[in-house]
Amino acid sequence: MSSTFGVGFRSLLKREILRFVRRPKNTFLPPAITNVLYFAVFGVVLGQRIEDIAGFDYIVFILPGLVVLGAISNAFENSSFSIFHGRWNEYIHETLTSPLSYSSMVLAYILAAALRGLVVGAIIVAIGLLFTPVPLEEPLFLAAFMLVIPTLFAALGVVGGLLAEDFDHLTVMNQFILRPLVFFGAVFYSLDILPPLYRTLSLLNPMVYMVNGVRYGFLGFQEVDPILSLGVLSGLTAGVVALDVYLFKRGYGLID
Repeated sequence: MSSTFGVGFRSLLKREILRFVRRPKNTFLPPAITNVLYFAVFGVVLGQRIEDIAGFDYIVFILPGLVVLGAISNAFENSSFSIFHGRWNEYIHETLTSPLSYSSMVLAYILAAALRGLVVGAIIVAIGLLFTPVPLEEPLFLAAFMLVIPTLFAALGVVGGLLAEDFDHLTVMNQFILRPLVFFGAVFYSLDILPPLYRTLSLLNPMVYMVNGVRYGFLGFQEVDPILSLGVLSGLTAGVVALDVYLFKRGYGLID
């Protein structure tokens, strides 16, 4: 355990954190501006014309989904870009030839990316507070989901960074795979308004469980059992992290 979280691990983790902290205009400003627009257009302009959903103002109902969208996008982007950029410029070889264990390398990339996702999620909550009061009904569940979800997508980002063959692949993964899944994951609507067939199909979308879990943490409102969702997501996270370590050990995408 001490070797896994030793000096080398802490150094790599610090480098990965400083990589996005030192460039706030690139990492934190864009999601802040985007979510100001989301809240202004969907929450204020359209929200005034939409009836309450499950007893909540529309702007309050969509906030948890926007938090999930921002957190997973930034966690995935951070780890995938860091891995791919290191491969592209070949400085990741310095990490691979260091005495760090593969698990230490992987955890450093994942934790740094998950932290970025958490920070962006907190920024979105702060922006939401400018528009409306934000309840906090189940803080322990919220904390659990907000730890697991960015970690899961940071781990998936490692896989994406290893699979990508150019920078366009990273954009495709984030913009055309992750974001559509989130938008069809009950961010802007309740599952109860869907016809039975579409509601059943929606349950095949893993984003539904993430959005529902965070929404339960904020609002105390659930459409899917949050305990089951948290258990499945935690197991999936552990599995993807194990896959990352395995790919690093094999040198997949890292060794020509």
